[in-house]
Amino acid sequence: MRGLIARLVMAAALVAPLPSFASPAFEAMLSQAEAVRSSDPARFDQLIGQLNASLGAASPRQRELLEYLKAYQLIYTGRHDLGIAAAERLFQESADAGIRFRAGALLIHPYGSRRDFAEALRYMNETKELEGEIQDPAVLEHLWAAAGGLLNQVGRFEDGLRYAELLRTSSSSPRTRCFGGALALESWFNLEQLESRDEEIEAVTRECLDAGEPLFASFARTYRARHMATAGDRNEAAVYLNRYLADIESTRFPRVIADAHSVLAEINIAAGDYAAAERHARRIIALGAPVANSPPLVAAHRILYESALQRGDNAAALAHHINYADADKAYLNEVKARAMAYQEITSESRQKNQTIELLNRQNEVLALEQKVATQEARNTQLLVVLLALLLGTIALWAWRTKKAQIVFRRLAETDALTGVSNRMHFSHRAEEALAYCRKDGEEAGLVMFDLDEFKSINDRFGHATGDWVLVEVAKVCADVCRKNDRFGRLGGEEFAFLLVGCDLPSSVALAQSCRKRIAAIDTSPTGHVFNVTASFGVAGTRASGYDFLMLLSRADDALYQAKNAGRDRVRTHGLEADTTTVAAT
Repeated sequence: MRGLIARLVMAAALVAPLPSFASPAFEAMLSQAEAVRSSDPARFDQLIGQLNASLGAASPRQRELLEYLKAYQLIYTGRHDLGIAAAERLFQESADAGIRFRAGALLIHPYGSRRDFAEALRYMNETKELEGEIQDPAVLEHLWAAAGGLLNQVGRFEDGLRYAELLRTSSSSPRTRCFGGALALESWFNLEQLESRDEEIEAVTRECLDAGEPLFASFARTYRARHMATAGDRNEAAVYLNRYLADIESTRFPRVIADAHSVLAEINIAAGDYAAAERHARRIIALGAPVANSPPLVAAHRILYESALQRGDNAAALAHHINYADADKAYLNEVKARAMAYQEITSESRQKNQTIELLNRQNEVLALEQKVATQEARNTQLLVVLLALLLGTIALWAWRTKKAQIVFRRLAETDALTGVSNRMHFSHRAEEALAYCRKDGEEAGLVMFDLDEFKSINDRFGHATGDWVLVEVAKVCADVCRKNDRFGRLGGEEFAFLLVGCDLPSSVALAQSCRKRIAAIDTSPTGHVFNVTASFGVAGTRASGYDFLMLLSRADDALYQAKNAGRDRVRTHGLEADTTTVAAT
């Protein structure tokens, strides 16, 4: 549900009173337009037309406020490019801090909706710099709502929660407190802090209903049901959510509806009711584009895959698994993009602050140099000291910046759990290696493997044990790699090798070695004794060519052959004949 509340809060739009300006009649219409812009779009459009017709009576600041409302109108009717251009013009050119503040807060939403998280974060930071010039809390709420939603969207839930609490405690508006409560629910859930908060969830639900915001009430109910199911009260969660499912459907907001059906689908499949789980999954998929790149869509395809497997329909299971893999990849890529955008902007902000600090120090040095001109020898000594301090500061700043860049690059390239290359970095390095192999006429093999029954390890022994298994598997397989080979984690329990200079039989031999090493892992340090096995798929460039995606696809096909043949074995792609059977022995 990450990022959903950002779109809900911005779509509802907080209402702040407009300051008093020259023309009372024009001011009255501006205030009316501001008050109804989210609750009565038709009346809002009518007022914008009347304000345009009365523009001659407006003061310069009133004209700018009208331009701000027109930018809002463009953005929330889907004309993002025009709305962004208008809001950016106000942000850059207005002499009024309040108007610049409103425009900056407004720009956070459309950039976030376009998944340009870096630009959204930049405007959030630049707008925050104007906070000290804003005295009206109702105006500040524009930024609090936008920033809280955006920070939750990029996974910074602790920071998002701080803005949610500001909205809940500083506003006298029931609607604003409702928005703050919804933001807080999203943060608490993702921070695993919903325990013993049933009364608070119900309070947010009632407050949103009383404020005429059934959409946010549905959002709160879905979170409560998800928390109940996670805590083990699946039957109670299903009864509770089904009681309000019609109300949730009536909101006609796809992501809230998808989240509700996702919770019910997970509950039903856990109870073994595959038919009911499949109905809820298909309802999610039917929602179409609005739920793209979302956890509910990933869960829906996974549930259809598991249901088809349970029915023994392998063809349908394979089709659903492909859809599941594509949806999961798209969602993970978006999560990575959000995290990297936050890291990028955080680095930029840190460098900007360091630059400002350095410039301040340089200004201090210049002031002292003027004194040096009149104090001769004593000041000369002082200048030497200050220059040394400046050089030390520059060196320290350069060292810290370089260190930060190294850390960020490592975070961007490395899987945080296992320490091997992540999917993006592995793909990039594999494509480079294949290009060299093609140029030199050298063969290469791609080995892809997936841990067998890994979900059952997590279910039986806990995720900590599952993580231990992934780390151990990465260790034993990394030891098999040669200097020029590439090894990475593609996601979940899936890994891959690119073997430079290996023909297909050599690639199969390495896969067998890796399979045996995995099967020999001693699990006793976890406090549990169980077997760890993996299924392998192998493809080679002689039959599949040097295109990385083609190699990966054919290795994936072979991996599924290994799974279907009984697991704990190696298979090559069906087109690569002689070495296609290597059973687990």
